[in-house]
Amino acid sequence: MGDVPYSNVTMLTPKIGMARALQLAAEAAALGEVPVGCVIYQGDRILGEGRNRRELRRDALAHAEIEAIGQACRAVGGWRLTGCVLCVTLEPCAMCAGAIANAQIPSVFFGATDHHFGAYGGLFDLRDQPLNHIPEVNGGLMAEESAALLQGFFEGLRRGAHPAPCAIAQSADGQWPPLP
Repeated sequence: MGDVPYSNVTMLTPKIGMARALQLAAEAAALGEVPVGCVIYQGDRILGEGRNRRELRRDALAHAEIEAIGQACRAVGGWRLTGCVLCVTLEPCAMCAGAIANAQIPSVFFGATDHHFGAYGGLFDLRDQPLNHIPEVNGGLMAEESAALLQGFFEGLRRGAHPAPCAIAQSADGQWPPLP
């Protein structure tokens, strides 16, 4: 990730970013999390990656996009992620779409549409609001792969085939231990 440019490409593409996001989503599923993965890149560098960790951290804010945005902000040394591309396997919810707007990410690609929580057309479209930053959004990139991962996860969950989500506790000093 991050500081090491891909040696075999001069520019990352949304499809390459989404392929990595799908890997991160599969890692989340293996830990009993809803399989959502996210990558933020600029040029040939991945600046941030994230996967759902809501169950692991017992935190409603631990979405893949929020984690990736935090890493990317630290990588660039500021909160503006202009010139970056965000790829995520599931359409962002309102919270994540708000974070995308606040970080001023100009370009978003998502895989599967989320008809329950999606904020870029699945349930409603945040871009219809008078925000100071509205990203260009492209849905449906590797949608079949993203949807299959989600469907397989939830089918397995209904059958009891997935491990219980890993729960970790904060230490006495309030710090989180390193994550797997």
